[in-house]
Amino acid sequence: MIRVHHLEHSRSQRVLWLLEELGVDYEVVAYRRDPETLLAPASLKSVHPLGKSPVITDEAREGRAIAESGAILEYLLEHHDPQGRLAPAVGSDDRERYRFWLHHAEGSAMPPLVMRLVFSRLSKPPVPALVRPLGRRFAQGVEESFLGPRITELRDFWEAELERSTWFAGEAFSAADIQMSFPVLALEGRGGLEAAPRLQAFLARCRERPAYQRAIERGGEFSLA
Repeated sequence: MIRVHHLEHSRSQRVLWLLEELGVDYEVVAYRRDPETLLAPASLKSVHPLGKSPVITDEAREGRAIAESGAILEYLLEHHDPQGRLAPAVGSDDRERYRFWLHHAEGSAMPPLVMRLVFSRLSKPPVPALVRPLGRRFAQGVEESFLGPRITELRDFWEAELERSTWFAGEAFSAADIQMSFPVLALEGRGGLEAAPRLQAFLARCRERPAYQRAIERGGEFSLA
């Protein structure tokens, strides 16, 4: 039994989706964010010292805790996908693309998107009211000089890659698409896909997959609202 410690509106959505694709039995332990800080509850620290989601515990291996979404996906594929259905063949060109996207999603894609979310909250509670105008101007400056151009560059790169193939690592759906779904969803949540029809189509294909739909039923839709 895999236990998924699932925080609402978080990266753990991808873990549920992968488990559904693999047909692996699992249990969801749900956690809610603090309504003011949006941080994970302190109770998650009893599962893993960092107190963040996603994290899974594998009851078949004495409750071993695995953290970090990329590491979790690789762990689940190693133990539950021996035929390699969700990864291109080792040694193929698609395998190299697969490896890149599996790590790019968190290594390069998410940091500026998370920064944008953090800066967007400088003009909102719990920031003191007197400081919010300054926070708003500061966030606007960072957005215009750094975050906006960087995120546009990433979006255009993803869009161009999907011109090469149907999915991120080739013509076959893979775990790389599950991993990349989160930054694309995060960008969509801030209205960043208007000029990216291939990324819009990518999300539409993801949402059409029965396993994705089952994961949403179990864990809820991701939202930045």
